[in-house]
Amino acid sequence: MQQTLDLFAHQDEQEQSLEEQKKLAARLAAQIRQWDHEYYVLDAPSVPDAEYDRVFRELADLEARYPQLRDPASPTQRVGGKAREDLGKVTHRVPMLSIRTETDFSDEGALAFDARVRKALGLTDDAPPVEYDCELKFDGLAANLRYEKGVLVSAATRGDGVVGEDVTENVRTIRSVPLKLENAPDVLEVRGEVIMHKEDFESINKVLAARGEKRFVNPRNAAAGSLRQLDSRITASRPLHFYAYGLGECSDSGFADSMSALLERLRALGLPVAAERRTVQGPQALSEFHRHVSEIRETLPFEIDGVVYKVNDFERQRELGFVAREPRWACAHKYPPQEALSVVTAIDVQVGRTGRVTPVARLEPVFVGGVTVSNATLHNEEHIAQLGLMIGDTVVVRRAGDVIPEIVRVLPERRPADARAFVMPGHCPVCGSAVVRDDEEKDSRCTGGLVCPAQMKLSLVHFASRRAMGIDGLGEKIVDLLVDTPAVAVKSPADLYALTMEQLVQIDRMGAKSAANLLHAIDESRQTTLARFVFALGIRHVGEATARDLALRFRTLEALEKAGIEELLTVNDVGEVIAESVYSFFHEPRNIAQIERLVAAGVHWEQGEGDAPRNELIAGRTFVLTGTLPTWSRDEAKDRILAAGGVVSGSVSRKTNFVVAGSAAGSKLEKAQALGVPVIDEAELRRMLGVEEDASPSEGRTGALF
Repeated sequence: MQQTLDLFAHQDEQEQSLEEQKKLAARLAAQIRQWDHEYYVLDAPSVPDAEYDRVFRELADLEARYPQLRDPASPTQRVGGKAREDLGKVTHRVPMLSIRTETDFSDEGALAFDARVRKALGLTDDAPPVEYDCELKFDGLAANLRYEKGVLVSAATRGDGVVGEDVTENVRTIRSVPLKLENAPDVLEVRGEVIMHKEDFESINKVLAARGEKRFVNPRNAAAGSLRQLDSRITASRPLHFYAYGLGECSDSGFADSMSALLERLRALGLPVAAERRTVQGPQALSEFHRHVSEIRETLPFEIDGVVYKVNDFERQRELGFVAREPRWACAHKYPPQEALSVVTAIDVQVGRTGRVTPVARLEPVFVGGVTVSNATLHNEEHIAQLGLMIGDTVVVRRAGDVIPEIVRVLPERRPADARAFVMPGHCPVCGSAVVRDDEEKDSRCTGGLVCPAQMKLSLVHFASRRAMGIDGLGEKIVDLLVDTPAVAVKSPADLYALTMEQLVQIDRMGAKSAANLLHAIDESRQTTLARFVFALGIRHVGEATARDLALRFRTLEALEKAGIEELLTVNDVGEVIAESVYSFFHEPRNIAQIERLVAAGVHWEQGEGDAPRNELIAGRTFVLTGTLPTWSRDEAKDRILAAGGVVSGSVSRKTNFVVAGSAAGSKLEKAQALGVPVIDEAELRRMLGVEEDASPSEGRTGALF
């Protein structure tokens, strides 16, 4: 009796489980149909291919476990999509079926396909390898072109595989599609893909954005939307391409006996066929083709999402036949999805070497572009606003090749009730300095350039550079060691002037002589000019010329520190952006504290020299230096020209006033002579500057504001 009750209970559990699986299958099928409608009919997919493939596989696996759930109307039993009601319908003489997709992105996908083919053909292990045709898997819209007596008479989309949409007039506008074929069979149906090249996609989206119209999501979406227009004039304005890869109905039974022969016949007739294709033997060659295309994928002019393998011989194709909705003799071997869905769990900020504060989305980990991604760059606040992104949103994440993962769009219909907006922090998360927005570049930046650890290495390299403090030997490699060695741990420019021999000799591969040379160079740099010091501070937008102009205008560092925006705007070539940058820098307390430490360490310059007297021969004139001068270095000559109000350029043009040429002058001298630009030597430059011949070579470094 108890056994009978247990049996009934077990049966009830099975029936209940089967009922639950039936409901799940119905939900999955309904979701796939909805996505099919969006993809094939509306040309407006709401989810990336990876999400569609995942749900499709879930339904297929469910039906495999419970065969009684398989329904003739299931999406797994036919190609998705149907013809739009506002376009005419075309019944395909030969159905346009889809092919199986290998879900293993590795070499195993190719090996598995070959194993299935050999098994279905009854080949033993010692039988010769199967010959395959390898092609690209385009990411566009499949189409069937029908030629009668060599004339294009109709064109149709795949539709549901049996009935497609009539797009004849639109296809006629595609310039790569021949309207007439010479020496073609009486009836020839050519199958291929209508696509839009990546460059054309970017161009058309720029035009749409300028018009304030909705932009296309991707090239496939753009191609489908352009091909399925009711007005062929719109299609004609869109740069579409067609690539042939298959055959429908053909009145010539001997037209071709293999895929490779077919593609050659189509190419010879004038139909476009992709150049990247191969005829290979065996599974290893399939894998090699898959890897090869992966390497060149980003250089292709169009989007692909995988490659296609086909048994090359048509007789063997007929022997293999079809199963359900797929041919046994072909498969698509995809690459890892470039787009996938994830959820933004938080938005943090990172501080770059230049002080740029960049928002970064923290994501629920998702496999995309061949790796698991958990972060995506958001660029700046304006980009976040354009996306309409909030923390908690479901988003489409894209990663192509080695490109940094990015969020390409938000799915607002999935937004949770507790989603919240992102607010840029007012202070740097690394050093606590104020964060300011650069309206011209749309970025936010940390103002703690001299003290922010995130910016420290770049700040030190700039501070020590030849045109700034001129600390010989203090380049990037030494800066890395000074910052990263715990016994030294330089954290600011002022720390350089406190370094000792005992500290430096503890650095790996730095001997006593190298340490002594570095300490001497640091000590020598204590004597500088106000302009060099201002330039060395690394104030954003302040280059050598601006630093010189600031020094000439304010004469002392104290006056510059106290200057307001209006005063800064009176300086030559200083606009609002530079004025705001200088003002923000000198109103960050941490920067002022660092400057005070530098002065306390003995960094000094001649105070209060005032504006240099105007030299009418030099001021406002543009000079180019070339070759080796007899007594001055180029830097020394440049300093003297700048101090006298001149401009020094690196290239010769018709706007150049003088070329100062020394020995071994090269192409700049030749160009000056060709343009008729006056050429002078160092002696003439000295005369124009009013400098005596026996002037000290070091005078240009220390004897003026610059």
